[in-house]
Amino acid sequence: MIEAHDLTKRYGDKLAVDHLSFTVEPGTVTGFLGPNGAGKSTTMRLILGLDRPQDGTATINGKRYRDLADPLRTVGALLEAKSVHSGRSARSHLLFLAQTQGLPSTRVDEVLGLVGLQDVARKRAGGFSLGMSQRLGIAAALLGDPQVLLLDEPVNGLDPEGVLWARNLMKHLAAEGKTVFVSSHLMNEMAVTADHLIVIGRGKLIADCSTQDFIARSSDKSVLVRTPDAARLTGLITAAGGRVSSEDQPPAGHPAGSAPAGSAPVGALAVTGLEAARVGELAAGAGIVLHELTPRASLEEAFLEMTSGSLEFGVHDPGQGVHDPGQVAAAAEGAR
Repeated sequence: MIEAHDLTKRYGDKLAVDHLSFTVEPGTVTGFLGPNGAGKSTTMRLILGLDRPQDGTATINGKRYRDLADPLRTVGALLEAKSVHSGRSARSHLLFLAQTQGLPSTRVDEVLGLVGLQDVARKRAGGFSLGMSQRLGIAAALLGDPQVLLLDEPVNGLDPEGVLWARNLMKHLAAEGKTVFVSSHLMNEMAVTADHLIVIGRGKLIADCSTQDFIARSSDKSVLVRTPDAARLTGLITAAGGRVSSEDQPPAGHPAGSAPAGSAPVGALAVTGLEAARVGELAAGAGIVLHELTPRASLEEAFLEMTSGSLEFGVHDPGQGVHDPGQVAAAAEGAR
């Protein structure tokens, strides 16, 4: 278990972590999300004792990191994949770490096989790609078979197969009862990996809840509807106060613009402003056949909405102007 209580860290005039409190429970994958500059990496460094807080405490299984008798057997961490001596082989790097904790060399070979680096174990880490370096960093984190794992952007640089492997690995470790705390900017990946989310902005806690509950908070939700009577249903939805746009998504197994043989064309509609239940009621009342009625909301949409007031800098989007110009002006003034 990881516990942060009233954690506070300043760098000069910048308050990087602002009285932050949360608990990361075992047996679940907990995602750690926030915009750039939100304080995620600083928080992880505070937990691992790499920085000292001005106030508050961070503990792992009830102890500060520096008080752990066997750190690598208690907690494994990946903060920077390239922080490896470039002249050492992957095996030598892990063997050095193992020897500091009294771990057998057989464990080094086990984790190299686990992360898929057994064939390059004797190659110099300096020649590794980012994805290979990530795998080596994960191997180092797993070396002591710790109960607690802190992983900062663990799938960065991995190919799709590697991303799936890392996702399944984190889920498997959590299923074994381990505490898995993972920071990532990849919202789609976190949506299918994390069971629980801790979201921060400008060093403050924004949300501490299940992934499902966080997504449900988004007001930017829509309903996907497929029906062979799209025009009539559109009229009913519009009259009821909803908004409808066409979705260019064909039914599964059929190319865009086509429909199964012998069937009427199925229109795909994106409905906002009405709940899925209300859309279903309107269709049923008019005798309209529905082939699909799916409520939709994404983690990305919920994240952008919940953190919109916590951005370090606004984003310029051509054709859309500058997002949050007040924050951009404030940031520019502070940079002078």
